[in-house]
Amino acid sequence: MYHSKITGLGHYVPDNIVTNDDLAKIIDTNDEWIQERTGIQERRHIVRGEDTTTSMGVKAAKIAIERSGLSNDDIDFIVFATISPDYYFPGPGVALQKELGLRTIGALDVRNQCSGFVYALSVADQYIKTGMYKNILVVASEVQSLGLDMTTRGRNVSVIFGDGAGAAVLSREEDVTKGILSTHLHSEGEHAKELSVLAPGMGGRWVSDIIAENNPDDESYFPYMNGQFVFKHAVVRFSEVINEGLVANNLQVSDIDMLIPHQANLRISQFIQKKFGLNDDQVFNNIQKYGNTTAASIPIALTEAWEQGKIKSGDTVVLAAFGSGFTWASAIIKW
Repeated sequence: MYHSKITGLGHYVPDNIVTNDDLAKIIDTNDEWIQERTGIQERRHIVRGEDTTTSMGVKAAKIAIERSGLSNDDIDFIVFATISPDYYFPGPGVALQKELGLRTIGALDVRNQCSGFVYALSVADQYIKTGMYKNILVVASEVQSLGLDMTTRGRNVSVIFGDGAGAAVLSREEDVTKGILSTHLHSEGEHAKELSVLAPGMGGRWVSDIIAENNPDDESYFPYMNGQFVFKHAVVRFSEVINEGLVANNLQVSDIDMLIPHQANLRISQFIQKKFGLNDDQVFNNIQKYGNTTAASIPIALTEAWEQGKIKSGDTVVLAAFGSGFTWASAIIKW
């Protein structure tokens, strides 16, 4: 059996910077209120017509493929994680295949919200471990800004999210002491509605229902989040899934060289950092400038950490995420 190793990383964020002060012009909020609760100072929003979920994914993927030293013809499979596809169907995996000019390889779409990239990484890892594929392109891209309630009514959610994309190339590694050592995936659907977008959906209210009712007070198609409830569960599940990965690989907290947590809220990351006794050099956060980019947050942060020289050969890197579903996941990587 093989291991899979990340051989290329890339990310892309829109040029359009939206600061907390910018939001305060259209929402009853302010910079102090947002930073105190989330740590976010600014985020990126696409300009309609310039970027899409697919186009951002393509831009991140091109960088990752180039850095991997591979050509497009070397890519055997695509795994694309997003909750904001360009179309209700088909998913963006096939659109990415077209725009990159890849061979008619398989494309799998993953919908696991904030845990999406780690789930996608785990799927790709299994394909490589079993020998089915040699090089897999894993992409996570999100356009959240166009689906937010940008009024005071929706401020608790709308100030948090941003747009962006990250990508990684996973390649076969015969040295099983390197690469992805293990991944750990969990879900708890009991709390699905605590962080959700309920419509349009076939099981409840579809587009035709929304149009027929034309209700200006209908919030079902905007994101809903029970903030305190999510926070309390997040800090518990983050801790559990990080420890699960360490135990599975006979590692100690002191072995962690870099923790890349999903960028949900800086206060969650700080809580986890303090709980595990990690110093600032062992945890990477960039939510301050990008907000929560859902599935894209980990690959964006992972790419930036690597670009800044914070991740080196031989390092033990831990990825951890928690989000809607509830779903949570971790990956332990020997760089």
